[in-house]
Amino acid sequence: MISPQPIIVLAGASGDLGTRIARALVSRGAAVRALIRPNLSAPERIHLTALGVSLAETDPEDVASLAAAMAGASCVVSALNGLHDVILDRQSLLLDAAVSAGVPRFIPSDYSEDFTHTAPGDNRNLDLRREFMGRADRASIQITSILNGAFMDVLGAEMPIIQPKIRRVLYWISADQPMDFTTKDDVAAYVAAAALDGSTPRFLRIAGETISARELAGVMSEVTGELYRPLYVGGKGMLGLMIRVAKRAAPQPGDPFPAWQGMQYMRDMFTGKGKLTPLDNDRYRDLRWTSVREQLSKHRPS
Repeated sequence: MISPQPIIVLAGASGDLGTRIARALVSRGAAVRALIRPNLSAPERIHLTALGVSLAETDPEDVASLAAAMAGASCVVSALNGLHDVILDRQSLLLDAAVSAGVPRFIPSDYSEDFTHTAPGDNRNLDLRREFMGRADRASIQITSILNGAFMDVLGAEMPIIQPKIRRVLYWISADQPMDFTTKDDVAAYVAAAALDGSTPRFLRIAGETISARELAGVMSEVTGELYRPLYVGGKGMLGLMIRVAKRAAPQPGDPFPAWQGMQYMRDMFTGKGKLTPLDNDRYRDLRWTSVREQLSKHRPS
């Protein structure tokens, strides 16, 4: 007898990471049911259905509507992106709906450095994830958070520590502090594997590569054929001052990723507070990890 496809409910499927997760789930044989708003545009609907995803139109503020769309699912995966109204409010409704529908497992939208070790108040986005963790751990459902460090895709872009014009890699505190990076596609592939794995622990920690600023300068030298060196730009106090100045100059309270939030993230990376250990990369042996050298060869910072 052929067993039915496992049903995975995905929230945030129309977003960047969500689309990648949907594609990875379909490739693993899952029946993906994407929760969508009634006002989702026609092009977005066409894009999702072209991936092989079924669409479940729901009211994101109504637990009964969400629970009905989750009927029969083995796992709910959240790839929602936002601030308090999303990470806490909307995800809490998703969580309540999953419990109401009898779904056994929930993967929240964490996908970050290790917020279990960072200091409250130091990183706004990680504080939101820590607060949701408290809510999730009180719910009668199995929770698995997947932590991946920083997205490797932002190196040289949203995380501009690579400076090609001066051939330097900027660092604070220490050029030898190991930092975790994982591509979005590799995160999506791992999330898909975990969503179909009924025995996941509370946390899974992964890194496509762990690399320091000094090692990153070496990689850039190899990739470009030009000599890159690490450049010290200050200690923890200097980075903290930069964060405070950036928050005053451009607070952007409604933006999930203003410049000062990126600086908060880098502070956690360069102090080592967000370091992931131990890593669970080997849990799914069929996965292949993209190295920093491979990523920067394909997407060279300009």
